[in-house]
Amino acid sequence: MNWKRTMWILWGANFCITAGMNLVIPFLPLYIETLGVHSLPAVEQWSGWIFAVQFITSFLFQPIWGAVADRRGRKIMLLRAGFGMGVVTALMGFVVAPWQLLVLRLVNGVFSGFISMAASLLASVTPDEYGGRALGTLQTGAIAGSLIGPLVGGVLVESISYRGVFIATGILLCMASLIVMFFVHEDPAANRKKGQGNRGDWKQLRVLLPVFIASTVTQVGVMSIEPIVTIYAKTLYSGRHIAFVAGLVVATTGVANLVGAPTLGRLGDRFGQRRILMAALALAAASYLPQALANDIPELLIGRFALGLFIGGMIPSLNVLVKKLAPPHMLATAFGFNSASLFLGNLIGPLIGSTVAAGFGIRNVFYVTMAVLLANAVSLAFNRGMDVPREA
Repeated sequence: MNWKRTMWILWGANFCITAGMNLVIPFLPLYIETLGVHSLPAVEQWSGWIFAVQFITSFLFQPIWGAVADRRGRKIMLLRAGFGMGVVTALMGFVVAPWQLLVLRLVNGVFSGFISMAASLLASVTPDEYGGRALGTLQTGAIAGSLIGPLVGGVLVESISYRGVFIATGILLCMASLIVMFFVHEDPAANRKKGQGNRGDWKQLRVLLPVFIASTVTQVGVMSIEPIVTIYAKTLYSGRHIAFVAGLVVATTGVANLVGAPTLGRLGDRFGQRRILMAALALAAASYLPQALANDIPELLIGRFALGLFIGGMIPSLNVLVKKLAPPHMLATAFGFNSASLFLGNLIGPLIGSTVAAGFGIRNVFYVTMAVLLANAVSLAFNRGMDVPREA
């Protein structure tokens, strides 16, 4: 079946994209230190802003690109994202000051959205009865990339330097774009036909507002600690090969994601996406407690693995809800808004985390994150409208 072929091709592209981004993201704080920032509070603040600033432009542009995709096709939007991010990321390897890195991250946000657009493309060609399976499988490509990326990045940092890793990442992102260019086929005429009715009917997306809110709050909770977890690992570890250890801390969550995502996906199909999201949020919140109390790297790794088990299926579950609830002619637009919601959470989360870390200590970030995730779980308990998908 054609949708299966498309699924596996996009799986490979998603793997390249997330592996590439995870070559550099875990080491941004360490890279910032090489740019002349040496005070720990200053590194924490720069890390939060540099990590988060990309999501400002991402948040603003995702609905626009989604609307364009509904009219002009999703493939061209994938190429825009992949090649654009590849070039800008490579340029990050040539900066000499943290503000330059900040500007490039801001520009990079204009081109971002590859993963969400891949999900939109796959959803548009997949029969409804296979939607959950297809989107869940697609997500494992991103999870596998997030697993491999930090480990490979840790090795590359010690062999070719931080700057070389940024250039290597740019190359990998362009490779993902080439996969799409040569192997993904789309019918532009069909997309234009489906998109003919999407002018002036934005109110049809109101049914998805609870999903968008859940996506934002989930990402706020998850991303509040991610930009500075390598700094936290550094406070617990004084040995050699800190770059590799930092990569291992991030990759451990990816290993657990690989186990948790398909499991939560199957449970969501059986018991309902809202219920599984509630349980996953509560258990993910609990997994931050051993991380906050960790005294060494092994204890931190245990908490990170537990976290990965429960956060792996959250985004695929939300994507399935978007596919089920969105009008067919506005599917890419709906995915664009959901992507914008995720990017908004990606923006707010690191700013909260870095601010709390700088003002009250890094361990307190874990407690704030626990509270955010629990609040989201409670809000979902009162939103039963997500249990029964609307008929198309």
